[in-house]
Amino acid sequence: MRQWFVLLGLSLLAGSQACAAATPTPSTEDPFPQVAQSYLVELDGERIWHRNTSQRLAPASLTKLMTALLVSEQMAPEALVQVDAAAAKETGSKLGLRSGETWRTHDLLAAALIASANDACRALADQVAGTETAFVQRMNQRAKEMGLRNTRYVNACGHDAPGHYASAEDLRVLALAVMRTPLLATLVAQEQMQITSTNTQRTFVLANKNALIGRYEGTVGIKTGTTPLAGKCLVALVRRGTHSVLLVLLKGKDRWWDAVDILDIALARANTP
Repeated sequence: MRQWFVLLGLSLLAGSQACAAATPTPSTEDPFPQVAQSYLVELDGERIWHRNTSQRLAPASLTKLMTALLVSEQMAPEALVQVDAAAAKETGSKLGLRSGETWRTHDLLAAALIASANDACRALADQVAGTETAFVQRMNQRAKEMGLRNTRYVNACGHDAPGHYASAEDLRVLALAVMRTPLLATLVAQEQMQITSTNTQRTFVLANKNALIGRYEGTVGIKTGTTPLAGKCLVALVRRGTHSVLLVLLKGKDRWWDAVDILDIALARANTP
């Protein structure tokens, strides 16, 4: 992650220059048309800029926000989860959990949210519902209850798949629900965390894939995602003083550069008399 210190340092300079040269006016709904297929920015709960917020797009690992929310509602943090064979065989971003290992729910939630580990995510889903298919049904039911009209899940962890989609507007609602859940809000704010299996004693050090955490002042969450179909996705929440900025990017391009620039400009607007 050392490279992100350099990247974000340069981004902060670029963002400061952008604030001085081209702060968007209040009437500008889409001042950043090139940053992502879909995005939205809220300042202190008010929508200030947006693009294609209802468009259905692949959400990549932002899917794990719903998985984590459901797990947190149905399992105690200290409850034990046994990794099954299906979870151990998960592909993509993973820790390398072994079938038969047991972990605390808290630690697997940390792995899913901080390190975006698909094997941890799948182990939680299987534990809650017995199978991923049954868990996905619960995900879609919860999405319906939350009024997420442009969200549909096919898997628990965010793999690209036909019919698996979400919108920026729906992810805004989901992200706020996650941040209202104390356990999850604490986890997504961690720069690093160590977890240990309860039976094998294997230990992993989790590094947050959200490069803003610990590097961009005031960032308190929340999640990244990347797949070939989804591109580079991000939900970020920044709090400074009395102000907060929520940013959702779907199918982004230069995710970290653009995020820092947008956040800089939004915060500058908040502090403009």
